[in-house]
Amino acid sequence: MIEYKNVTKYYGDNVGVEEVSCRIDNGEFVFLVGPSGSGKSTFVKLMLKLIDADNGKIIYNGYDVTKLKNMEIARHRRSMGIVFQDFSLLPKKTVAENVAFAMEIIGRSRRSIRRQVPQMLDLVGISGEAGKFPDAISIGEQQRVAIARAIVNNPSVLIADEPTGNLDPETGWEIMRLLEQINRRGTTVIMVTHSSEIVNAMGKRVIAISGGRIIRDESEGMYRPEEDDGPGAADDEVFEL
Repeated sequence: MIEYKNVTKYYGDNVGVEEVSCRIDNGEFVFLVGPSGSGKSTFVKLMLKLIDADNGKIIYNGYDVTKLKNMEIARHRRSMGIVFQDFSLLPKKTVAENVAFAMEIIGRSRRSIRRQVPQMLDLVGISGEAGKFPDAISIGEQQRVAIARAIVNNPSVLIADEPTGNLDPETGWEIMRLLEQINRRGTTVIMVTHSSEIVNAMGKRVIAISGGRIIRDESEGMYRPEEDDGPGAADDEVFEL
């Protein structure tokens, strides 16, 4: 469970998010939409404790993210998986090694890695590409590798930042079906997107942000293009770990 309670973040005199309150329950699939600079990335960065809130609380699985000590932040982030628009794969590692790396950096045993990595590659449909390097597979397959890497440690939440943004429509829909499959397995999915076609077809919950505030929260929401003309916030729309 993730709950924002009157959360505010400013960048100098500019608004990142302001008085944001919402609750995302375990197992939900949520689209986060809004114009560029609206506050979407600030919303995510606060959840990951990449930046600190000026006011308010963020309750995640029973604890307050805003009060985490430095030694607790890494463990908090390990409970989440992240998929980026540009995949962010390691070019000199094979498909299997890219996925295994996510387990290695948290100290998982070689036995666990040998068992878990093939299962994840099979889940995302690229088990036959395990020994190839990223530049030898298609863009859609690279995104599948990124997803496998994001979920290999069984996170409770998967954050997907424009995961179909660099893909052709057919491949994009394949990725969406995969994300929905992962969601059905119990993982909470929060997807940042500008794709009206995907949002309207999926019929999932939609949280719309504009000017740093939540202006709409609908359980089976639609994308409203007119909201893209709304005021922006001081939100750089990019987040990195």
